Amino acid sequence: MATIYDLKPRFQLALRPLVAWLAGRGATANQVTIAAALLSLLYGAVIAVTGGATLVLLGLPVVLFVRMALNAIDGMLAREHGQASRLGFFLNEIGDVVSDVALYLPLALVAAPAHALLAGAMVIVFALTEFAGVLGLASGGDRRYDGPFGKSDRAAFFSALAVLLALFVLPAWLPPAVLWLALGLGCVTIVNRVRRALEGSPSDV
Repeated sequence: MATIYDLKPRFQLALRPLVAWLAGRGATANQVTIAAALLSLLYGAVIAVTGGATLVLLGLPVVLFVRMALNAIDGMLAREHGQASRLGFFLNEIGDVVSDVALYLPLALVAAPAHALLAGAMVIVFALTEFAGVLGLASGGDRRYDGPFGKSDRAAFFSALAVLLALFVLPAWLPPAVLWLALGLGCVTIVNRVRRALEGSPSDV
């Protein structure tokens, strides 16, 4: 199933000169991974403390784009500049889950404050999508990136939600419906990743 993740090769091509510059100045993949997680934690705290102020919500797409760039950069540093490590693997996988929770949980609570359980269930499902992806590798196959709601797709989805919340007064039913949709898409993603891993299909890397 096609996802925004399919655009990754072109995104990496655009980032390659920056990656080479960072590598030449001693930056490491693990430092970039940690920076992405810290950025997410900091901005998630800002969303929570401000209650989703307009400028903060409008800034979220920028933060998510920077996070995606950092995620791509750490992988390129690891693969193309000899920095791959077991520690880096753990940092990358844990950092992605931490970043998702840090950013999407406060946003969901701002969007639908009366639906805290839904917000919590949603981010748990997102964590399980990444868990299912890693289990593909652990079971002897590839790390799974199947959609329809991978990391990049979630970033685009919640960027759009943040902009809508910032610029429009939404009907009360809409934000919870959006969260339910996100949860459902996450569940479909888990099923797809497990199914494709069991089939032994080539990874979408």
